[in-house]
Formats: sequence, C-alpha cells, structure tokens
Amino acid sequence: MNMNQNNSQDGNSPSLGGGGGRLIIFAAPSGSGKSTIIKYVMDEINSPDGNSPSMGGGGGRLHFSISATSRAPRGEEKDGVEYFFLTPEEFKEKIANDEFVEYEEVYKDRFYGTLKSQVDKQLAAGENVVFDVDVNGALRIKKLYGARALSIFIQPPSVEELRRRLEGRGTDAPEVIDQRIERARYELSQAENFDEVVVNDVLEVAQVEACALVEDFLSDDE
Repeated sequence: MNMNQNNSQDGNSPSLGGGGGRLIIFAAPSGSGKSTIIKYVMDEINSPDGNSPSMGGGGGRLHFSISATSRAPRGEEKDGVEYFFLTPEEFKEKIANDEFVEYEEVYKDRFYGTLKSQVDKQLAAGENVVFDVDVNGALRIKKLYGARALSIFIQPPSVEELRRRLEGRGTDAPEVIDQRIERARYELSQAENFDEVVVNDVLEVAQVEACALVEDFLSDDE
C-alpha cells in the first residue's frame, strides 16, 4: 500500500501578502462527508441572500484553492481552472525549489499539491481560500499561516460507522476499504491538532455547525 505522503520542506513561511483574505482548511478520513459539508458551507456563505460577513476585497465569499497535479486533464478540465496541470518532472522540480505549501504523492509520479504562489495570489486579491486536503497537508498549511487560517476536522461518529458508510458506497473493493480504515485510524489520531472538530453524526447538524464556525472566523476582526 502506498500511503499518501506529505513531504513539504520546513522552509520559510510563504508571504502573506497585503490582502485581507483568510484560509479555511478542511480535512477528514475518506467517507466522513467532508465534500458534502464543504459544498453546504460554500453555498450558504456565498449565497447572495445569505448573511455572510464582509472580509476585505473578498467580500466574505469563499473560493476554492486551485491545486496543481501531475495527472493529465480529464474531459473539459482547463489549466488554471480546475487544476494547474504539470508533468511529473515539472512537479518534482517545484518540490525541489520548495514552491509548495503542501503536496502528496498518491502513487508513483501522481502528485497533488498547493503552490505557495497561488495561495498568495488569492489572498492578495482578498479571497477567503478553502482547502480540501489530507490531514498532513492541513496541518502544514495551518503551521505556515497560523491565526490567518482555520483548520476544521470532519470526524465520523466511529470507525465502525465509517466502515459502514464506505461499504454502503459500493465503489471500493474490501481490501481498499481496509486500507481506508487503516489510514482513518491515523487521521483520527490527529484530530486534536485541529482548531475545530465537527462530528458528522447527523449531516444536517454537522453542516450548520461547520458553517457557523467559518462565519465566526470570517467575522473576527482580530
């Protein structure tokens, strides 16, 4: 099994620029409902009829971080929109130059990562940037950006429930589910290192709780 790796170097913190943007980082074990919760939070806060707080040039709106990947575009995907598409060699060169906030090698030569330059560009534009990353990447981003970032861990009510959800998807072989559960045990051990933990037992409750945490963070004028 080739576990996700986060091999960012402990280099200097990237420039925070002059914008008013902030960072909201979500991480969770696979099957915890993270993507559904993130979509709810972004829809609510970005809704023109909502009560989203105003934050600098970003106007309180949330924008996804645009990641880099070494895989080829799929379907209608465009460079600089869904992802920045790099060759494995280009990705490795940027790793060597310490150009990533975080990155992972899912398997040999298949990389995903967050470029420091892109984060700084979005923050300088006043955007509040949302990250959907693995646990190690989330903790790396939080370490670099400190109080400017909010890290939220989406936690399943139990490992047993997580297995039930993964099996209910019907998309993974039993050995893949076992791998995901093994990985989840490690990820759950890191929950205490996050700013906030949202337990996704009842989805509607977890969605509202996560949204309130983000709104409070964006409303904080510290």
